[in-house]
Amino acid sequence: MTALDDIKMIHQRDKSDALGIAEKQHTQLRHVFEVDNSSIDFSAVKNIVYVGMGGSALAAELFFSWPEKTVPFEIRKSYTAPAHTGAGTLVIASSYSGNTEETLSAFEDARKKGAQLVVITSSGELESLASKHGAPVYKIPAGYQPRMATLYGLRALATLFDGTALVTEKNLIIQLDAAADSLEAAVKQLRPDVATKENFAKQLALELIGNSIVVYAGAAFYPAAYKWKISFNENAKTVAWCNQYPEFNHNEFLGWTSHPVEKPYKVINLLSSFEHERVNLRFEISEKLLSGKKPAAEVVMAQGDSLLEQLLWTVQLGDFVSLYVALLNGLDPTPVDIIEKLKQELKKADG
Repeated sequence: MTALDDIKMIHQRDKSDALGIAEKQHTQLRHVFEVDNSSIDFSAVKNIVYVGMGGSALAAELFFSWPEKTVPFEIRKSYTAPAHTGAGTLVIASSYSGNTEETLSAFEDARKKGAQLVVITSSGELESLASKHGAPVYKIPAGYQPRMATLYGLRALATLFDGTALVTEKNLIIQLDAAADSLEAAVKQLRPDVATKENFAKQLALELIGNSIVVYAGAAFYPAAYKWKISFNENAKTVAWCNQYPEFNHNEFLGWTSHPVEKPYKVINLLSSFEHERVNLRFEISEKLLSGKKPAAEVVMAQGDSLLEQLLWTVQLGDFVSLYVALLNGLDPTPVDIIEKLKQELKKADG
């Protein structure tokens, strides 16, 4: 028995039931959005720009890998829409709170540039702006931290694009429903009532505790690696970063060969059968060449019968691992107090 098998301790530290929210994430994939998209001329769309910050952008990161798009798809994390934004651009503005200053600014910039607009939010000023300017609103249930509502956002995007010529795949909602079933089954092995000896998430958390975390994936699974990074930052309040192959081999690969000599890091490799075969070969060769110079990676092999299922399974696992690390750190995973303080200081600076 380990500390993570102490259910009483878990309930004491996890005051907002972050583990319970993680366990029910599959229900977010089944959420039904009733939205009138008749104001959108999908046939006129030449490129798509998603504007959002932090947890509100995570759904777009996943959507970048699934499904394939027939027009350019760009994620913008800034106060402005791209310079090329115009009548042929569909801009999706996402802010869970509806009050993210960067997203509000980018929405207004996109509107002035003549873009077609869609909003994903739970409430706030962004919802009001959408109503004022006739933009469809995909309203996400309130009461979550943005990073914990990622799959609502993915469902919203799938609903928006399902049946359009802007994606190559058909039946996006049917695929999400099937993935939700797969995720619901998989999560049963990660719950806090499953003992450490049978719980991969708990085992991995115990290996990672006390270290800075580095997460690597191939290009297709980089969104999952980025989600792991965010989850470690916000849930476990732990320094973490991520990168992707093959780009890793062109710069960061060399960084592991020398300094600092002592490397207080834990490395996680997220592998998938849906990555390019050369990417998986690069993982294998890189581990061999860096043996003794870089900490040996903890390997996570994605589970699932499709790219979508594997992406979601990997994200789900990362959420549980980071939550367990938070509890081992003696922390409540949910609050992000210093981010709230930053927002307050920015408001003060506005006078």
